[in-house]
Amino acid sequence: MHNMVFILLLGFAFPFFLQSSSVLSYPSGLQSSLVQSNPPGLRVGFYQYTCPNAEAIVRDEMAQIISQGCDASILLNCAPGSPCEKESIPNLSLRGFGTIDRVKEKLEEACPGVVSCADILALVARDVVVLTKGPQWDVPTGRRDGRKSVEGDALNNLPPPFFDATRNLYQFFIPKGLDAKDQVVLLGGHTLGTSHCSAFSDRLYNFTGTMMPDPSLDKRYLPRLKNKCTSPSDTTTLVEMDPGSFRTFDASYYRHIAKGRSLFTSDQTLMNDPFARAYVQRQAAVADSGAYPAEFFADFAASMVKMGNIQVITGAQGEVRRHCAFVN
Repeated sequence: MHNMVFILLLGFAFPFFLQSSSVLSYPSGLQSSLVQSNPPGLRVGFYQYTCPNAEAIVRDEMAQIISQGCDASILLNCAPGSPCEKESIPNLSLRGFGTIDRVKEKLEEACPGVVSCADILALVARDVVVLTKGPQWDVPTGRRDGRKSVEGDALNNLPPPFFDATRNLYQFFIPKGLDAKDQVVLLGGHTLGTSHCSAFSDRLYNFTGTMMPDPSLDKRYLPRLKNKCTSPSDTTTLVEMDPGSFRTFDASYYRHIAKGRSLFTSDQTLMNDPFARAYVQRQAAVADSGAYPAEFFADFAASMVKMGNIQVITGAQGEVRRHCAFVN
């Protein structure tokens, strides 16, 4: 989300250009603590008989990619004269679709026409988190791929970087079956990756049309950001969202929010809500102490499972694409 090198999963995404050398072990009971109520047609181990090595193939391919540096409609190429999700404002700078193609090719070699692109997105999102030292969770699979990609779908479903978390909760989260806790937890995924200046330059130069910086942005952090994003029209420069830790999935991004140093309006406005503020401050304290972020990890895993169950198509609906960028 928000001008990052991301794999999109139902409005949230995770970078895959990161490098990681190991995966942490997790407290016993983390996975079993996730309460799953999956839509009909989704279940953990869906490919157990039709493509038994599917998850291992995805994991191994992502491990190689990292060491080197929805219904999946976001992956569809646009038809001439027909704007699609790739061209929608929230998605304009998503990159790395070739990585999904690479994983898909491996799966097609092993099990032709079996594993959907939508399931690949869900598995890749989980594996990127794990491979960058974040939590593990079981991914229910069995999704089918949509046959169309419409620009308005992203506009209507994806929160932009400038949305107000306290005001737009009922627009982007509640209608999808997510709640205030899911919002503050999932935005913590910004601990990974980078963002283009264009996603937050208004906070530096012209916040809400005032021609002034966002007053909630830390005054000492502002000149550092301006030094990187030297112009309001800069669309190419990348900035770490979690400086010093942007290649590791941890709770440290909450420290930036607590200090007024988050890049996005969406994240900073969490501090305007008592519940979200308390959660941010609690995770910031954990990050400062260097302790294992057990609460955040368990919450993030649970919210990802919950989000991955939204508006899926299963059974005979849709299709299983042979190439993720094209309808069969």
